[in-house]
This record gives sequence, C-alpha cells and structure tokens, in this order.
Amino acid sequence: MDTRDEWNRRDFLGAAAGAGAGAFLAGCSADGGDGDTAPGAPSSAPARPSGSTAAAENDLPGTRDWGLRHQGADRDIEGYADQVSVAPGQPFTLHVSTSARRFGVDAFRMGWYGGAQARKVWASGPVAGRVQPVPEAAGATRTVAADWTPATEVPTHGWPEGSYLLRLTAESGSQRYVPVTVRSRSTAGRLVLVNAVGTWQAYNTWGGHSLYHGPGGSGDDANRSLAASCDRPYDENGANLFLTFERPAIALAEKLGLAPAYVTSMDIDRDPALLAGARAVISLGHDEYWTPAMRARVTRARDTGSNIAFLGANACFRRIRLEPTRLGERRLVVCYKTDWTRDPAYGTDDAAVTNNWREPPHADPENSLTGTLYESNPTTADYVVAEPGHWLFEGTGALAGTRFPGLVGTEYDRVNSGEITPRPIEIIAHSRLECRGVRSFADSAYYTVPSGAGVFNAGTMRWVGSLEGAGGHGITDRTAVFTSQVTANLLRAFAEGPAGHRHPAKDNLDAYHPYQGDPIWTGNNLW
Repeated sequence: MDTRDEWNRRDFLGAAAGAGAGAFLAGCSADGGDGDTAPGAPSSAPARPSGSTAAAENDLPGTRDWGLRHQGADRDIEGYADQVSVAPGQPFTLHVSTSARRFGVDAFRMGWYGGAQARKVWASGPVAGRVQPVPEAAGATRTVAADWTPATEVPTHGWPEGSYLLRLTAESGSQRYVPVTVRSRSTAGRLVLVNAVGTWQAYNTWGGHSLYHGPGGSGDDANRSLAASCDRPYDENGANLFLTFERPAIALAEKLGLAPAYVTSMDIDRDPALLAGARAVISLGHDEYWTPAMRARVTRARDTGSNIAFLGANACFRRIRLEPTRLGERRLVVCYKTDWTRDPAYGTDDAAVTNNWREPPHADPENSLTGTLYESNPTTADYVVAEPGHWLFEGTGALAGTRFPGLVGTEYDRVNSGEITPRPIEIIAHSRLECRGVRSFADSAYYTVPSGAGVFNAGTMRWVGSLEGAGGHGITDRTAVFTSQVTANLLRAFAEGPAGHRHPAKDNLDAYHPYQGDPIWTGNNLW
C-alpha cells in the first residue's frame, strides 16, 4: 500500500479475526463437522499421498476449543517467541508479560481436523507471571523492541510441520495468541504455504509504532517506525493477520488432503535452496513485504517449473531488508518507504533501498512476477466473472457476468499493458469499481511461462477471508461456495506439477483494452 494512500485497515480485519473457533468453511455444518455439500462446493478430498505424515495428521481428532474465550484488558497478558519458525523438534522460548501471578500455554496446530480446524499438541504447567515494561521507540528508526526476560521454554518434540497458535491464558482468564511456524525441512514435490511474517510485523502497532503510524495513529505518520522488530508481541489478539488472511486457506488445503509444506517469508530469505523442487508456492491473502532474495527465489522457482499463486492483492509491493536483533538473525523488518533517501543503502546499493518495488532509485515493478499491479484502496465492489470456461471456474456454475457482491476489496490489483506484464496472460475476472473517486477495474489473472509453471493472482484481498462464508461487505455463503471451489481447483492442479503443461494460458489481454500506468496516480479515469 502506497504511503500516499494509507488508511486504517482495522475495521476490515476485526470481523474476520474475531470469528475464532466458530468460523466455518463453505460446505461444512455449523458445528464444524462435514455437512451436506452445497452445490458447487469442493468435492471430498482425493486419495491422500501414500505415507504422508501431514495427511495422517489431519485424520487425528481435532480440538474445537482453540479460540480466545476472553481477550481481557490491554496488557493483561501478551507475549512473543524468540523464533519466527523452528525446525521440527527444535525448542523455542516465550517472553511473556502478565498482571496475573500465573499463566499457562496451550499449543494448537492449525489445519482441518474434520472441521475443528486445530489440534492441541502441548500444554504447559503453571508458569510464574510478571509484568514487563513497554519500551519507548528507540533510535533514528523509532524501533520498539521489548527485550523481556524469558518466561518459559517450549519443546516441539513430536510436533508436525505446520502453522501454530500458542494460546496464553492468565490466571485471571485473559488470553492472547503467539504464532509460530514449525517449518518443513524440504518442500520438494509439495505445495508450499508461506506465512507472511514480514507483513505481520509491518502492521504491528504494539508499543505505539508500526511501519505506518506512530503513537497518534493514522494522523502520526511522521513518527512511524522505519524498522519493525519481531522482539515484541503482536497487537490486538496476537495473531490478527494470520487469522484473517491465512488460516482459512490452510484449513482448505489440509481438508483437500494435499499435505502442504510450511515456511515463512523469513525462511525463504534465509535458505536459497528451500523452494527447490516445490510443486507450487502459495502466497496467502496479505503478503506485501518482500526482500530481494525472496523475490529472486520465488521467481527462480517459477522459472524451474514451480507454480505460484497469490491469494490476495498488494503482494510483493514493498522492498524490505531483514536485519538481526539481540535474539537472532532476520528479526528486524526494515522499510523506509517514502523516507528512502534516509536508507543507509541509498547511494551505495540502490537495489537494496527499502521502498516500493516499482519506484526509484531501482524500480522493478512487481507485476513481472505477480502478473498484476496493486492499484489502490479502499473499495468494495462486485467480483465479476469474465471467462466462465476457464479451468479454474470448473464446477462453480458461473456464467459470463456472474457477480459476487463485496468480494473485491479492500485493496485490489489490475492487469497492466506494460512491457513487463507476463504473456501469455488471461484475465478471468474483470470487475468494475470506483476507488477514491476514480473508476477502474480489479482483475483475477492467470499466466504461464516456458518452464510450464502457472501463476494465478486473485487480485482482491478478500479472497481468503471469503472462504469462511457470509461476512461483512455483502459477502454471502454463495460467495464462499464459489471461492472454495475455485481455490480447490487451483490447489489440486498446482499440487500436481507445472500447470501450464495441462492448462496453458490463452492470452486475451488485448480484448480487455488494458491501459498502462496507475490511474489513481496518473489522473486517468477509464472504464
């Protein structure tokens, strides 16, 4: 999101993140078990991979009581882990502050589990509580780092790979989450789900500072952080962006029996060989902040046959740098954005300057990878099917012009006519909208490359959240049936290998009369 168009997204996030364990996916009964399949909903899972421990994991009984029963007052209890991700069996340390004398920790692996969507894998005994201070923002980057005394070590022996929520429960009953990923040792032959930790931290306002705003909120952009530390709790419930933009897609992938691999954005930056042999890499619903190494490695994966999917909008928009903190490597998310001339890399390594990928001093627009360009926010519009015969729409019953109210928003992408737009590319949904008084379109698009890889971009940030059924913005259960079927078609095809061999893109870009440039900032007003 461009700093000229920043706004407070909390209204959008709140309803979805607050759903907790009561949320459901289309095609499931209200109690979370498999219910009657609605017309057009994803069919039952295919045969699961032989010997797949991840698939077997989802056959285990789930735990429905994984939500926050009582969040409590601010600072009742909150915490952070000293590792963003750990290898299976690797312990990590929790740093916790609470006004209670004692607290406990429950660890939940998130998945499908017959609709329960989580399984409890570990619980601590009582842990002594203590109040720990909220520090002031420090240095020229106005970075908030808690630097708290460790509270307890968490063992992960026997924990399967996956995305985890640790629920902290104070003696008073107040609760918060701490997210941690148990990363996959190998992604070869697997569908890879990426937890966008860099983006989580960019929006984290704990301690009064995010990469967007200072203590005064949206009116205090001048005092925002220029580097955000992982050495602090997340704000609100402790896992807001994960719950809103990632968990529903994880549940669907595991429901389908696809046995996905799990990594974080930091892991892709750390390990140049991590994506070698992956069938597909899935960027989930809000994945805005990318390092040059992340982008180069995902691009290389595409060019060697790995499919790529972007299940949101505004992906790969910010160029960042990851630096160490006291607790370890890659725990400081650096992004100067509009203050990029203050970045120490400016003038010495312009390709590393942390601002928007498409802007000077080393412009490299994101659509060469994503296929689309982020345009603006906020908007709410109908999602309109343009190419109903496309293989991604199989089983949906959608016709040309079929509309799904509210599915486009709050941010959106559009296909551009510029030279770096990948070809052949297909616009498969083309949705009129108005944003900030300017008329434009949101696009879902699919392109293929010579390696055989297919790349899909949903072009709207509400895609993943819609998988759970009726919600705000006019999204209905009918929309969830549609997006669940399309996503199931996508994940199944991408898990089989290079989708372009079976589903080559049939270029239709010229038929949609695309224009070059961003109408929000160039003054064009085209429909």
